[in-house]
Amino acid sequence: MMVAIHTCTTPLKLLYVSSGCRAALGMTPEFIIAQGGTHYIADSFTNTDYSHTFADKQLDSDDEDSEDQPSVFMMWLYIKNANDVPVLNRILSFKAGSCVVCVNTAYLDAPFNDHHELKVQALDGAMQLINVTQERKTESEQQARHGSRPRRYAQSKYPKTAFVLEHPTLIETEETGRRGEGPLIVFVTGSVGEIIDADTSDLNSYPFLKLVAPEDISRVSLYIERLAQSPNVLFEKFSLLQRPHIIDGDIRVADARNTRIIVESLGAAAQDGVLLLLRKVGEKQPPTMGTTGNYLHAKVCSEDGRGYVSLAELISSDCETTDIGDIWS
Repeated sequence: MMVAIHTCTTPLKLLYVSSGCRAALGMTPEFIIAQGGTHYIADSFTNTDYSHTFADKQLDSDDEDSEDQPSVFMMWLYIKNANDVPVLNRILSFKAGSCVVCVNTAYLDAPFNDHHELKVQALDGAMQLINVTQERKTESEQQARHGSRPRRYAQSKYPKTAFVLEHPTLIETEETGRRGEGPLIVFVTGSVGEIIDADTSDLNSYPFLKLVAPEDISRVSLYIERLAQSPNVLFEKFSLLQRPHIIDGDIRVADARNTRIIVESLGAAAQDGVLLLLRKVGEKQPPTMGTTGNYLHAKVCSEDGRGYVSLAELISSDCETTDIGDIWS
């Protein structure tokens, strides 16, 4: 399994590739990033088709429901390995702000069967099967005939962000004082600011567990350890601090007054790190401490469950769209 993060721009820019690319494609992350992701697509549709999948979709009217706009996609691509041999990849992609998080599973023994058109299954929104190649051609023809129209884009109801953390087995020993703080943040998408009061420049090399609400730190620590030991994608739900104390000298917001941001996490481990895709699903007030020292959790103050599909449900639906098999990782 390989994890990659790229921009939504055309041409897209690769930001992160996990070390799983060595086993899947026989290339290093640094080499793939330097060449660019779409450089390796073996299918005969244009590279622009892939980028178009993640472009902001224009809404035709003010009444159109933005919840029909997809942000989770499943597709099949043939990607060239180091010997220019096409390798079939099942790609599950999550749009997180201006970035896309991709979890690739390679099928090394699958024969090459050129996809002349890019077809993508949306796993949220209207849950449509999208022929991206035909959609892009239609939009180009309409623009040529009528010119550009004023654009209004859908806003995501459940903002997402992605973190890449140090692999738990690679962090320093207890004697250094770092193990108690857990793995450091290696990479985070800019959309993190839509979920908590933090900036990407401040989070580089910052301990991830310091962003987690105190009552959930133990559970999240175990979750990260389980990820490090499992080949599977794992899910968890926990709370982050809305205003974590990151920069020395900033005013610290006491935990008892720091709103909790409820997120659900899709986690996957690679040889050199752990990926967490977080989706905000609500907020709640900080819990109070009971007489026995246990947290008394407050009622969720904003979490709209109407039409909501969890990340775990989105992943499980992936198996229904494939004729290769039902394995995920």
